[in-house]
Amino acid sequence: TVDFVRRKSAQYGSCSLRRMSVMEALELLDQLVDESDPDVDFPNSFHAFQTAEGIRRAHPDKDWFHLVGLLHDLGKVLVLFGEPQ
Repeated sequence: TVDFVRRKSAQYGSCSLRRMSVMEALELLDQLVDESDPDVDFPNSFHAFQTAEGIRRAHPDKDWFHLVGLLHDLGKVLVLFGEPQ
């Protein structure tokens, strides 16, 4: 709902929970067992790089799309700060 989005925006919009680089956030994801893929036995960061590389191969001229592939799961890091999956 709009109310939910406003609450989360107020909670996380300032980005004051923790400062980290993209690489640090990707490394943090490796601590997470994703409920949607509990049987996967490789790190979540590997999935991010694998996705970006697959997109790069399929769309070599769209560098913005490669980046989207790398970043697409970064929001999951909020699970490590108490958000539900």
